Amino acid sequence: MTEVFDCADAEQREAGIAAAIDAVRGGRLVVLPTDTVYGIGADAFNDAGVTALLGAKNRGRDMPVGVLVGSWTSIDGLALVVPDTARELIRAFWPGAISLIVTQAPSLQWDLGDARGTVMVRMPLHPVALEVLKAVGPMAVSSANVSGGPPAIDAAEAQRQLGESVAVYLDAGLAEQQAASTIVDLTGTAPRIVRSGPVSAEQIGAVLGLDPAELTGTS
Repeated sequence: MTEVFDCADAEQREAGIAAAIDAVRGGRLVVLPTDTVYGIGADAFNDAGVTALLGAKNRGRDMPVGVLVGSWTSIDGLALVVPDTARELIRAFWPGAISLIVTQAPSLQWDLGDARGTVMVRMPLHPVALEVLKAVGPMAVSSANVSGGPPAIDAAEAQRQLGESVAVYLDAGLAEQQAASTIVDLTGTAPRIVRSGPVSAEQIGAVLGLDPAELTGTS
């Protein structure tokens, strides 16, 4: 049975976060607010949960799921090596609207799709999401929509698209950014923006000492 909690109400917020934590730990799906758009998430280390997430979105394994974390240091346990560029971007923009693709630690026992030895990691800037993440650990999270549908900027839109496939919806009103995160690939010889978003190439370039055109491949 699907449950919806209004996080603007203190009692519902507390009950909703507890229900979401229980659902994630039980291998079920939750929809949670982030600073960018709403996300549909599962325990990153629960293969059945991740498979259910892909199924709910009607998404194939060729589009692997990213990971949300609840602390700055979580990336150390997920990446084979954390590049200096990643640490600089984390200091500048986490928690926030930037996702970093790094080479994953080979010891990780998870299956996020055909990620080819990489993992995309982000720490969101939203108190509800962070409270859940700090309790359950890394979560496999994708935008809360069916593939090809509009990203959900509120819980109602997420529920319209995903329906009963989700156990718990945490409703915290409109997402602040209302746009998916910027994605930076750090697995190559130089950082590369693979999806533009709220954190601009100019902002990233200023932190890394790079021409924005180099980051976008337009130089």
